[in-house]
Amino acid sequence: MRLVYLAPLYTALVLLANEGLADTSDLMALREGDMRKLNFHHMPARVTDTPFLTEDGDEAELADSNGKVRVVNFWATWCAPCRHEMPQLADLQTQLGGDDFEVITIATGRNPRPAMEDFFTEIGVDNLPLHTDARSGLARSMGVLGLPVTLILDREGNEIARLQGDAEWNSESAIAIVSAIIAD
Repeated sequence: MRLVYLAPLYTALVLLANEGLADTSDLMALREGDMRKLNFHHMPARVTDTPFLTEDGDEAELADSNGKVRVVNFWATWCAPCRHEMPQLADLQTQLGGDDFEVITIATGRNPRPAMEDFFTEIGVDNLPLHTDARSGLARSMGVLGLPVTLILDREGNEIARLQGDAEWNSESAIAIVSAIIAD
């Protein structure tokens, strides 16, 4: 008798789970090259309310989306893959940045502001923010276990995808994926 009551609940959960998968199947088909490492969540995941410091010294939260799709990159000045990937993130910002999209970079751990500025100068990046998570509280609460880690957040500030490691964020595949998310 108990199974009779649970059957409708189980059916509803399966349908909702499949609905979430249908939303990302087209995006998953666009993954090529490094973008194959991009993992889409079945359902958008709420982000933590742990704050980080903006480059202006104000506190902000990842959920503060302002209605934009955002690519959020966790990095550090000592991270070699970050040095390789950051100019590509800057190019993604140049190509798609605006009212509907932005790239946010958050240096996690001990990254003094002068070292961060030197890092960006050395690699020729001048269009990305120098936000910080000095005590790694945000990174820990978001399950960032290595660097770099890049998240894609929807317009409501929910995490919809994650990529561990560096990637070519200005590749045709990355541009197509982010453009499709913006258009949705």
